[in-house]
Amino acid sequence: MGLIIFSLPGNEALAESITAGIKGEKGDFVLRQFPDGETYIRVLSNVDDKKVIIICTLHQPDAKLLPLLFLCNLLRDLKVKSICLVAPYLAYMRQDKQFNPGEAVTSQYFAKLLSSVVDRLIAIDPHLHRRVSMKEIYSIPCEVLHAAELISEWIKHNIPNAILIGPDSESEQWVSKVAKNAGVPFMVLQKIRHGDRDVEVSFPQVERFKNHIPVLVDDIISTARTMIETVMHLKNAGMKPPVCIGVHAVFSENAFDELKKSGVGKVITCNTIPHSSNGIDIAALICSTISIDEAELKSTITCPLCGHQKVETMPTDACQYFYECENCKKIVKPKKGDCCVYCSYGTVKCPPKQLETTCC
Repeated sequence: MGLIIFSLPGNEALAESITAGIKGEKGDFVLRQFPDGETYIRVLSNVDDKKVIIICTLHQPDAKLLPLLFLCNLLRDLKVKSICLVAPYLAYMRQDKQFNPGEAVTSQYFAKLLSSVVDRLIAIDPHLHRRVSMKEIYSIPCEVLHAAELISEWIKHNIPNAILIGPDSESEQWVSKVAKNAGVPFMVLQKIRHGDRDVEVSFPQVERFKNHIPVLVDDIISTARTMIETVMHLKNAGMKPPVCIGVHAVFSENAFDELKKSGVGKVITCNTIPHSSNGIDIAALICSTISIDEAELKSTITCPLCGHQKVETMPTDACQYFYECENCKKIVKPKKGDCCVYCSYGTVKCPPKQLETTCC
């Protein structure tokens, strides 16, 4: 696909999986600090007129931001065609309103900054609590991916007789989706936050689920106070030790150790942030998004029976075996040896063939 992938420090494992998954080229560069703490950066790969993907998850973002900005500006100077930032965890999304006079709405400032240096952004489950869309603050194309199906599959294969529990009303929309995909029941609790580390959680009414394994699901596990409080309530209610699942393993200070000591059965997170709790891989999800965007989806198909031509949009995830001509109303099938009608009669082959992935 002519893509070159750069990985900022700490993102090497995920970048390696993505590079292999999209059959891209690994970008080679030097990044180090001078004795005075300033950043030195040099790109060694030939990036002229190439599409660049930068893998950089943005937890603890302040230390990562300057190297990221310097790399993006350097790549512009080296005449790349485009820059796509893959930030599995996207920082500065939670400060989305002014809670007190004089506060900075940092999500807007951060969005403006990233929008000025990259052409496209891919993120997984960013915190869109008070916003409907990333378009409200980002001026570049943004693709929001969701880990819900990956979590559902993990639950189906690893936790028999599960009951999903969302820690607060903010989580209801996607907790319900995880539960539906996993085919298990769910409930959503209510929480009152008295401070950064002081959270009161409503007592879950779980008498009828005492034979189930509770699964606590949240998008971000930061201080873990909400989950720890919920674990204590479940323990007092006589429930089995819960499994705690988070999309983003932020885990401030000793939050992870405190969560493990609270009586949980297991803590599992997606690898949006590298952590020892990572157990759900998001690389394939990112690869499929990048691959689809690189494929040409329009093809002019010519009916072999009447010669009628029409521009069609091809499916991205399958090969189309049957095609009804709008002119002669006949059903067309592929030629022998071809996977679909577009490979036989279209001006552009189907996306799976373009991307050299498995066809039907």
